[in-house]
Amino acid sequence: MENVIDYYSHFDEWGRLDREPLEFIMNWHYMKQYLPPCGNVLDNGSGPGKYSMELAKQGLTVTLSDITPRLVEIAKEKASELGLTEYFNGFHVLNATNLDGLPNEFFDASLMLGPLYHLQREEERINAVRELFRVTKKEGIIFVAFQSRMRMTITSLQFPQYWKPNDTMDSINEFCSTGIFNHADQGRFTGAYYFNVDEIKPFMESHGFETMDLIGSSSIGGMLNNEQKQFWEEKGESRKLMNLLIEKAKDPSVLGISSHLLYIGRRK
Repeated sequence: MENVIDYYSHFDEWGRLDREPLEFIMNWHYMKQYLPPCGNVLDNGSGPGKYSMELAKQGLTVTLSDITPRLVEIAKEKASELGLTEYFNGFHVLNATNLDGLPNEFFDASLMLGPLYHLQREEERINAVRELFRVTKKEGIIFVAFQSRMRMTITSLQFPQYWKPNDTMDSINEFCSTGIFNHADQGRFTGAYYFNVDEIKPFMESHGFETMDLIGSSSIGGMLNNEQKQFWEEKGESRKLMNLLIEKAKDPSVLGISSHLLYIGRRK
């Protein structure tokens, strides 16, 4: 976890979501369909609190946690700047595998939109999902982010010079087998674990959750470069493009090409 903390202590995650808004727009569109109208929500692995602020704006009571102290401080500052502090029930530095101090079956909804794909050992992933189960109420809704092994394979083949050690076919074949990636270039994206799409539902269901939805957080939009996006913007069809991307986000045939996936489930 040390390299995860170090990476996010220096990386502008809030800025990334502003510069690359598709993931956030897509997730938030579907999350709003399932969030309770009121109650307590946990944003576990919150980063700088982008989703937490939107949850607070909805009038929900938010408990925020992240493993990186700097990100928790940024979230506190953002809540204060936006006049949302009253909607927060606490800002905690916690590892998703051990949510020590958070009560059992307390949250009406729980988010885990980052921690799971930073946990490269299976026992850590299991512990994180068990903790999510523990703190969420029965019938509570959960939102969990995954990264796609197929999309990372495609990205490695397209841009091998940027994703070392996946710049050899042997390395890519090993990645396809294990799902484990550790960047060879210092300071680049931290190590991660990538799921095969067909493994996600069984994994979550085996730990007490009922599947409600699985969407591609970047849909087919992640395959469009800036020039291609600009074409539709200049035609004045950006809104229609976004509507299409939102609609296609649930299409099973595009899940593998989406860099991030959003699992939506209910605690049994």
